Order: sequence, then structure tokens, then C-alpha cells
Amino acid sequence: MYQLEVSTAYENNGQTISCSFATDFTVIPSSKAIIQQIEIKDASDRNSFEVSVFGAGDYEFSIDDENYQDEPLFENLDAGFYTLYVRDKNGCGISEEEVAIIGFPKFFTPNGDGAHENWQLIGVDQGLLIAIVTIYDRYGKLLRQFDTTDRGWDGTINGQQLPAADYWFKVDFLDGKQFKGHFSLKR
Repeated sequence: MYQLEVSTAYENNGQTISCSFATDFTVIPSSKAIIQQIEIKDASDRNSFEVSVFGAGDYEFSIDDENYQDEPLFENLDAGFYTLYVRDKNGCGISEEEVAIIGFPKFFTPNGDGAHENWQLIGVDQGLLIAIVTIYDRYGKLLRQFDTTDRGWDGTINGQQLPAADYWFKVDFLDGKQFKGHFSLKR
């Protein structure tokens, strides 16, 4: 705890008049957050991420820069890209970082109507996360392999349309991370 005392003296009709005022205050250390780690749980029905920060501040967290919360955990997120904002409550700045939540469509409809024509991962746009995607039929036959910079799979093999059915996939990321799942092709 610190104390600040302010005094002033002035002359009035040959007399010196002095006034003073004192107040106690506490110095609270504060700084802009340093984002240390973001733990992501994705490719599921309950996508989430949790952030760890370092710094001398009192922080709050947001993914829209409007609605802030005290907890660093964000749950039940759709696949896609988010900007994480970490704000010091004492006004010492905002740190931000892009977060990708990976997901995949449960179905696609390559029927020429312009909607859901290709099957591709969600949350890997702009070449930020490159992975190899392998698609199989129900017997394990390799149908298509592509990387995430590709448009995805259009439901054909050798120019022939495959039937409406469930198909399986495996995703191998360059960092060694892997996940598997399945989706439906609807005609």
C-alpha cells in the first residue's frame, strides 16, 4: 500500500495558507497476456479449446471480442476458424490468436445443384493445416486420396459416380496427428 500526499501553500493578505490532502492506494501489477498454449479437442460432436496464458494481469476471454468470460474454456464449437481474444481487465491490452477447429460434414450431395458438391474437411482452409485425406468404401477399398488444399472428393472414381452409401475416411496431419470417421454420400 502506498500513500500520496499533495500540499500547496499560497499567500493571502500577507499570510501563508497551506492545504494538504492524502490518499492511500494500492498498485496492482498488470500486463498484456502472453498466450502460452491452446489445447484443442476437435473432429467430434463436442469440439472445444482451452487456453493457457502467462502474465501479471487479471484476464478474460472471448471468441467474438464482445462477449467476454472469466473461464479460458470454450465448448460446443462448430468446426471452423475462431479468433481468440485475451483481454486484461485493467486495460493493459488484448492478445489474440487464430484457432482452427477441425471437423467434417456428415454428408454431401454431389448432384449438380451447387450445394455440398464436394466432401472436404472443415477448419483447414487457406492452407493453414495441411493433411492427407484418404477415403475408402465399406470394404476398405481406397477410393481417393488428396491433401487439404484440394477441393475434396466429388463422389466419383475414375469418372464414374459412386452410389449413395456411407464412406470412411482417415486424416493424417503432418505433425503426426490422425483421426478417422465416416460420412454419407447422398444422391
